[in-house]
Amino acid sequence: MSTRRAFLRTASAGSLAALAAFQDDGLQRVAEATTAVAGRAPDEVARDEDFWREVQQAFTLDRTLTNLNNGGVCPSPRVVLEAQKRYLDIANQAPVHYMWRGLEPGIESVRTQLAELLDCDREEVAITRNASESLQICQLGLDLKPGDEVVTTTHDYPRMLDTWEQRVRREGITLTRVPFPVPPKQSELVSLVERAITPRTKVVHLCHVTNLSGHIFPVREICDLARARGIRTIVDGAHAFAHFPFRIADLGCDYYGVSLHKWLLAPVGTGLLWMRRDLIKDTWPLQPAGVKLTEDIRKFEEIGTHPAATHNAIAEAVAFHQTIGTERKLARLRYLRDRWVNRLTALPNVRMNTDLSPAVSCGLANARVLGVDSGRLGEHLWDRHRIIVVPIKHAPPANAWRAPEHRDTDFAWEGIRVTPNVYTMLEEVDRFADAVEAVARKGAP
Repeated sequence: MSTRRAFLRTASAGSLAALAAFQDDGLQRVAEATTAVAGRAPDEVARDEDFWREVQQAFTLDRTLTNLNNGGVCPSPRVVLEAQKRYLDIANQAPVHYMWRGLEPGIESVRTQLAELLDCDREEVAITRNASESLQICQLGLDLKPGDEVVTTTHDYPRMLDTWEQRVRREGITLTRVPFPVPPKQSELVSLVERAITPRTKVVHLCHVTNLSGHIFPVREICDLARARGIRTIVDGAHAFAHFPFRIADLGCDYYGVSLHKWLLAPVGTGLLWMRRDLIKDTWPLQPAGVKLTEDIRKFEEIGTHPAATHNAIAEAVAFHQTIGTERKLARLRYLRDRWVNRLTALPNVRMNTDLSPAVSCGLANARVLGVDSGRLGEHLWDRHRIIVVPIKHAPPANAWRAPEHRDTDFAWEGIRVTPNVYTMLEEVDRFADAVEAVARKGAP
């Protein structure tokens, strides 16, 4: 059910008057464009610029800059932004009534829609504010005692590593961080994690897609080996959900956290937590909840007064995502990635930090121009061309766990992370490739 139809069931006359001004904000044009390409293969649609022009026009953007950092926070299409504004206007008439009685119940519709995307039980889905909150609920909600061990990687998100480090300082748990080469092999990742596990290991924490290089981890294999040893698994899905299709059941994990303001294009400050239903009871919420919610996924949403408008507008992001279609979206993201990658890898001094095989990467990729400082390259792209990328310089900490054969291996690497999205124009990708190609040939000015 759309957000509009769901709200009509509970809205007052004043609210209905506000909704009378509803505009389709580009969604209708995208729907019509989708109808026109029905039956065509996703890879063919990925190259159809007429179709993607309609998608691009559904956004309100600043085209004086080229945003290739959609892996950070994505802009929402107008239909999502206008829904959020509309709900805020309605709530502000009398928040004590409209927010709690009129809008707040909409979270249940959103829960159902997100569960359908994950193909899971709606009673396993909590609506949060971002992936960090979702993952910290799991990280801080598990009962661990001094000496218990958590195994993760040096490529996991810094905020999540900081969370574990706090438990190390505060409670005396042990954190084992596993470094690996870039780009890695799937079998190597599984082997390294397995060899880092000890009898004291209680949790394995890993990314579904690492934010640094875009590598898709062999999540199922790692989760299976952990479960066989009675170890809980927490998966950071911030860069996977709505980026490419998957079923949560196929991952075999215990906990999964997502930021919806990335690839789903939902409002900033929205996230999702999936948790195996049998684990809800014994997982503590970040903020205390009443005992009656002990076995209810909603206990993880108990954060006090908050804007219902934000989470209700997620429903429009789901509708927009489904209108385009996950397979078409994936094909387009790979097409945009390959457009710049094929140009730059033709140069002898450009190295890819991302394995471009379809099984292990999608729209997020990382490349390095040898002999050019990646931070300086990022500054040059912004200062001269108004192109936004993410310079990354990564080196594992000195106390990271190492396999015997890696005792003397230098795992330090650098590059620029590039993440286009469905509103990105070919001209923008080409402008980026032109700029980097010039630096690769002549050096940074």
